[in-house]
Amino acid sequence: MRLEKRQHPSAVACIAAPVGAVLFTLLVSSLLVLWAGAPLGPTYALLLHGALGSVFALTETLTRATPLILTGLAAALAFRARLFNIGAEGQLYAGALAAVAVGGMHGGVGLDWPPGLLFPALLLASAGAGALLLLGPALLRARLGVDEVVTTLLLNFIVLLLVSALLDGPMKDPLAMGWPQSVALLRDLELARLVPRTRLHTGLLGALALALVLWALLRRTLPGFDVRAVGANARAAAFAGVPVTRTVVLVALLSGGLAGLAGAIEVAGRTGYVTLDMSPGYGYGGIVIAMLAGLHPLGVVAAAIFVAGVLVGADSMSRAVGVPTYLADVIVATALLAVLVATQLTQYRVVRQ
Repeated sequence: MRLEKRQHPSAVACIAAPVGAVLFTLLVSSLLVLWAGAPLGPTYALLLHGALGSVFALTETLTRATPLILTGLAAALAFRARLFNIGAEGQLYAGALAAVAVGGMHGGVGLDWPPGLLFPALLLASAGAGALLLLGPALLRARLGVDEVVTTLLLNFIVLLLVSALLDGPMKDPLAMGWPQSVALLRDLELARLVPRTRLHTGLLGALALALVLWALLRRTLPGFDVRAVGANARAAAFAGVPVTRTVVLVALLSGGLAGLAGAIEVAGRTGYVTLDMSPGYGYGGIVIAMLAGLHPLGVVAAAIFVAGVLVGADSMSRAVGVPTYLADVIVATALLAVLVATQLTQYRVVRQ
């Protein structure tokens, strides 16, 4: 048997593919729930209620989705140009460190700038730190053919070791009683709350705006066309006059910058300082979200909310029925594999030789 590309995928197949992927995911997760000895109906009801069933649950889901939207956009943009950025986790931490370096209370005081200037400087520093971290691997790939998957992945570990050294050294908070955390961000730089007495902050609005801007960039501008052309076929794009190296550098700066902004928004909106466990894998989760969204910037928003809802709802479900929270990881992973297979089947048909 072999796969043969369909000339014109049918609209029915394009609609049936994600529906089939969802049904397959529910089937696999249902088998695991039954294996754990829990009832199906109450388990899924608790999962849904834990994610969306109250103001607190909904705001927690959206709070967790905010950095996932940004890292998902970073991965989606890079993958569109076939620049496989696996380093969003390190870029997020680099952005968080830059945010604290610019807006932190070093020695009990911060920079003597008005918040109206200091906050944009904080964001620019965070985006710049993430962008520079990806620029090196992108140039190595463009000039020397070095595999960016390896370089970006290894940079994650290097950045985390650097964070550990800084949190135990020059950026350590003297008031943390020995706990490895950075100095705190100035209070004037913290993001406002969208809903009182919850953790949901205005960073969500920024992430949604960036998703819309990225969609417009890819669909309505010449640089966006260059990105899509390089992603489709770099050699053909170069033959047609597309500046491939310049496009890859632009993508690297934007992708790394988005991941760096995720770190700044986490510090300014949720934690207030940098710790080694600040991110539970948002950078790697962004890759999953980008693939679930089919690399579409607006689809990234929906995929991030779905993943965040599953992860948040699983905590409530686990306490009530005793099903391990690892079920959430199984649901997300199965959904990703099912969507990838279903998408391939809409683009290709199986032909017997």
